[in-house]
Amino acid sequence: MEPYELIRSRRKTLSLEITRDCRVVVRSPMRLSQVRIEEFVASRAGWIERHLASQRLRAAAAPPEPTGEELTALKAEARAVLMPRVAYWSGVMGLTPAGVTITAARTRYGSCSAKNRLCFSCFLVCYPAEAIDLVVVHELCHIREKNHGPRFYALLSQYLPDYRERKALLRQPILEKGDAPL
Repeated sequence: MEPYELIRSRRKTLSLEITRDCRVVVRSPMRLSQVRIEEFVASRAGWIERHLASQRLRAAAAPPEPTGEELTALKAEARAVLMPRVAYWSGVMGLTPAGVTITAARTRYGSCSAKNRLCFSCFLVCYPAEAIDLVVVHELCHIREKNHGPRFYALLSQYLPDYRERKALLRQPILEKGDAPL
């Protein structure tokens, strides 16, 4: 059986997770017996092996982590690319963010806070302009519609009718600068 990290909490169900760094994490209710947890993990051994193999392949194919200097340069480039796009789409949509922040987030391209501050990952600039515009417009839409309900998607499709095709571009692996998208 694959070794795993056990996290007990005040939850009612068992769950499995394969992390980006290829660890197996089991989340369990506080009082569930160790025997039941091990039966659960053993019953999902095939799933664990398949997903670990997939995650290891993904990790091997990923570009190396940028150095501090490279990250600083990437953030500066992201600011230079994203700020004009935010300004353009803000004008088109008639929406104004309270501020814009550039981070080094790896799992989220953008977010909009309750106070209408937008946050974008510097890695977003590794994608085509169409994908960048999708994330900018998506986050600006959250200024008006805070959730992903029907009104949100109606607003998004009003400005980007091809948003589904643009979203497919974001499913490609992050490219190193200079590489052409697949």
